[in-house]
Amino acid sequence: MNGNRFATIVVSCLLLVCIAGGAFACSRDTEIPKLKILILGGTGFIGPWEVEAARAHGHEVTLFNRGKTKPHLFPDLEKLRGDRDPDKDAGLSALEGREFDVVIDNSGFYPRHVRASAELLAPNVKQYIYISSISAYEKTDVLGQDETAPVATMEDPTLETMGERYQYYGPLKALCETAALEAMPGRATIVRPGFIVGPGDHTYRFSYWPLRVREGGEMAVPGAPDDPVQIIDVRDLTEWIIHLAERNITGVFNGCGPDRVLTMGEIVETAKTTIGSDVTFTWLGTEFGDETTQVSFPIWVPYVGDYLGFHTFSYERAVDAGLTFRPLADTITATLEAFDALPQEDRDKVMANIPRPGEDVLLEQARAVH
Repeated sequence: MNGNRFATIVVSCLLLVCIAGGAFACSRDTEIPKLKILILGGTGFIGPWEVEAARAHGHEVTLFNRGKTKPHLFPDLEKLRGDRDPDKDAGLSALEGREFDVVIDNSGFYPRHVRASAELLAPNVKQYIYISSISAYEKTDVLGQDETAPVATMEDPTLETMGERYQYYGPLKALCETAALEAMPGRATIVRPGFIVGPGDHTYRFSYWPLRVREGGEMAVPGAPDDPVQIIDVRDLTEWIIHLAERNITGVFNGCGPDRVLTMGEIVETAKTTIGSDVTFTWLGTEFGDETTQVSFPIWVPYVGDYLGFHTFSYERAVDAGLTFRPLADTITATLEAFDALPQEDRDKVMANIPRPGEDVLLEQARAVH
């Protein structure tokens, strides 16, 4: 999606949110101080939405990044170039002596990098918002975990690799949180999102479902219709992040949603109704597939055993701090519109996996069982 088209979609969505009353502070701008916000990153998935949410509220935004991801975005913003690694090239030198009200750290994956930026900026910044992950928790087999639950650890905290199976991603996020909290005691905000979905998601983890539903026909769906799923629309998340900045809300929060039990059945049925598809659903249960099957379903995880609590994290503290959620149908519609706006080449790459290889085998196996 080109920069102009993305910006148009973003602004349109934000205006609709404000009109509907779903965006914080749209009717209370006079109560909110105008902030100088620094975003570390800012051009990936959530960054552009943060930029637009901040600018819609009249805040001044500066970006710090390497200039490699979508450098054409936001030509009117101040862009500082450097590297999160303070020992690489110019490092963080562009940030020296700069003053900001709020820093939003989207791009910190290693604790050494987060500590370096937080310590450098601490004397001249009021609040440091670090975007972590639900993966920071130690366990996923406990139902309803809140922000006090134990976080993941690793034997060697100096490792700067995600690991072959990304097994260090969660522990590293937890260590990054600690780095931010220690560098900015009492002034740090930790946001732990779950699956972030909606327009602009380049992983297509959620997009798979409305896209596959739109294809129609018999569709294989893992698990059972009442399996819980937690997702958060990128627009809800980023509006809330700006809300936290505007009100200087600190602490640790699960950025999960919605504020009720969302199920796999509701996701596919809402997609079917919203799209007007003729799709039918064949539920596979928890145990499915064999060595001939090559399907890996996104977002869904088995609602049993080690993954029992994966989609059940507590959202109460975040809701109390102002997080709200738009209707699922809105997310589905916006996701499809963003996909349809992509160049044909990009759409073809995604559609090549829909239906995914092996779905026919799964459907045959399901019929044999039932």
